[in-house]
Amino acid sequence: MATIGDIGLAAAINLITAFIFLLAFAILRLQPFNDRVYFPKWYLKGLRSSPATSGSFVSKFVNLDYRSYLRFLNWMPDALRMPEPELIDHAGLDSAVYLRIYLLGLKVFIPILFLTWAILVPINWTNDWLKDSEANYSNIDKLSISNIPQGSHRFYAHVVMSYAVTFWTCYALKKEYETVALMRLHFLQSEKRRPDQFTVLVKNVPPDADETVSEAVEHFFLVNHPDHYLTHQVVMNANKLSKLVEEKKSKQNWLVYYQNKYERNQSKRPMMKTGFLGLWGEKVDAIEHHMAQIEKLSNEIAEEKEDVVNNPKAIMPAAFVSFKTRWGAAVCAQTQQARNPTLWLTEWAAEPRDVYWQNLAIPYVSLTVRKLLMAVAFFFLTFFFIIPVAFVQSLANLEGIEKRASFLKPIIEVKPIKAFIVGFLPGIALKIFLILLPTILMIMSKFEGLLSISNLERRSASRYYLFNFFNVFLASVVTGTVLEQLDTFLKESVSKLPEIIGVAIPMKATFFITYIMVDGWSGTAGEILRLKPLIIYHLKNFFLVKTEKDREEAMDPGSIGFNTGEPQIQLYFLIGLIYAVVTPLLTPFILVFFAFAYVVYRHQIINVYNQEYESSAAFWPDVHGRIIGALVISQLLLMGLLGTKAAASSTPFLLALPILTIGFHMYCKGRYEPAFIRYPLQEAMMKDTLERAREPNLNLKGYLENAYLPPIFKEAESDSDDDDDEMGDKKWAKDNTLVATKRVSRRNTPVPSKVSNGSSPNLEEIQEKDKP
Repeated sequence: MATIGDIGLAAAINLITAFIFLLAFAILRLQPFNDRVYFPKWYLKGLRSSPATSGSFVSKFVNLDYRSYLRFLNWMPDALRMPEPELIDHAGLDSAVYLRIYLLGLKVFIPILFLTWAILVPINWTNDWLKDSEANYSNIDKLSISNIPQGSHRFYAHVVMSYAVTFWTCYALKKEYETVALMRLHFLQSEKRRPDQFTVLVKNVPPDADETVSEAVEHFFLVNHPDHYLTHQVVMNANKLSKLVEEKKSKQNWLVYYQNKYERNQSKRPMMKTGFLGLWGEKVDAIEHHMAQIEKLSNEIAEEKEDVVNNPKAIMPAAFVSFKTRWGAAVCAQTQQARNPTLWLTEWAAEPRDVYWQNLAIPYVSLTVRKLLMAVAFFFLTFFFIIPVAFVQSLANLEGIEKRASFLKPIIEVKPIKAFIVGFLPGIALKIFLILLPTILMIMSKFEGLLSISNLERRSASRYYLFNFFNVFLASVVTGTVLEQLDTFLKESVSKLPEIIGVAIPMKATFFITYIMVDGWSGTAGEILRLKPLIIYHLKNFFLVKTEKDREEAMDPGSIGFNTGEPQIQLYFLIGLIYAVVTPLLTPFILVFFAFAYVVYRHQIINVYNQEYESSAAFWPDVHGRIIGALVISQLLLMGLLGTKAAASSTPFLLALPILTIGFHMYCKGRYEPAFIRYPLQEAMMKDTLERAREPNLNLKGYLENAYLPPIFKEAESDSDDDDDEMGDKKWAKDNTLVATKRVSRRNTPVPSKVSNGSSPNLEEIQEKDKP
């Protein structure tokens, strides 16, 4: 059983690990050749130039200014210095509101820390019930509710504290929900023009023997929205074209690799085998082979593009319909269009960068079946993961290991080794088991048929949170309880099992403290180090980069990863709220995580991550709902715990708490959630009126008619434009001259999504094209 000394030593190990990561980050980020890794956002915005382009040869790679190393922690105040309005302009509302989740954690748990440590810790410590019992315990458990005698009137303090925690958390949630809702409405009102403000997605267009899908859409909206309909873009199944373009990109990357390899050593032509993974097959000239493959794929892409455009079977019964005003789009998106509620289904279109184009080709009738299959698959994934969780819990149970493997006892009892096993190994083992989980959940969400990247990430985040609840929290508590109290379970009668479980559940606080230190402290410090992106960037820069566009793609940082980051935060809310009253010792560890993570991710959002889409904080209702769920779970578990402690006089007072909490949630859902689902017609009309007054001659049709053209067509055109450059490289087969490319960087912030590659058109550019 871990003691406070073991936890202290484990905390020291994790703090030292975090400090080493921070020190490595401070040194690596100052080196000129790493500048694009640690400040890519400023490069993508065109506001930063590489320091490696000037100065002496050594200074292009190594920072020789010793004074900069003395200020290696300056990034922390720098990260906090940018005010929130400027942060929204710089990174978008999604990123700014994401950071507010960490601030909400601080707002909730700082008062809870002072209350519980001032009241509950002395009440728990000044008892000897665990000492007189036969249960395994440590001095950590003496600080928890487990040390209160059966039927004691001291449980009233925990009941009152549970009310205080609930009321304060609900108050903080209400204020935050209100603030974020106002931020969203203000952002939508002040935001620049975007195609999704005027566009709805129409699904399940009924077939018509006399009209094509495009004609049917135009006819329907000219009849039913005659004053507001503007234009439309039918949805095409271009998935095969997309695969061909991706395959061509891969071949182009390999071509660049072999060309660079040949340029460094021109005495020998690079060779390759044409078989699987280059392990067998005919040996050919690698450069000539890839140029031939690229030329073949270019022809196939041109043929497939022609087929998609002219083949009626490639046209899906769906379309992006654009309107003359935001008001007209809002009316269409938020009303039923036809007598049959299953036809002409409308919803707000995601912005072009947010659309997940591959899923638009999925037939509407198959979506229900796909959802059912993924629900079943997720159930089995969650259920079978209990096995590795039980293994992880066995690592945290030293007494059980010593009893069953007594020859390890001399090694395990060495204090540093014991502290490492108890305070570090279980957390890192569980984290390793969870590495592949986000990828699996994202694949499941894509199979389910969701149509936007933001919805894919929110669905993955929801499942990730449920998975964490059942496997990281619930399974850890249950399996840990069984393993730690196995002998007691076997000796005692069945009637005493609930009492044994009630005593043992608070004892799992040790495991969660170690998990928070490993995942929250060391993991967050590892996030800012960006070791994996650093290695990948330098490998790409050495082997694949040929143009400025290639360099920008190599340093692309992507978005912040809502589908993995938000469930992690919610797990800490869950653990913190459950153990706030049960084991107050855990709360400081939660607070350290929220404070440290807020500073780190603020730095990353300002300097690194470039959000691939903007949903205007549409995820906040999910955040609010999960914290409410954690609050209700904490109340139910406390009721169950007090029930095993013979606290019959105090437990009934807790019955009102879940009811009050759910009632509060329903109030917030009705009061604030509509701002995240519907766009008020009043706001739409106001923005339209102001825009008409400012720009009376606006050519909106030119702005919208190609906004939702599948980006794969744009990529195919771009690749065909580059074919002259690519095929110009055939000179490699004859001489050693590197042909200069004509490609230039076309990326700017906000960047196209890595998944959809769509981008919102620039109105000014379109207006310039329309000028005579």
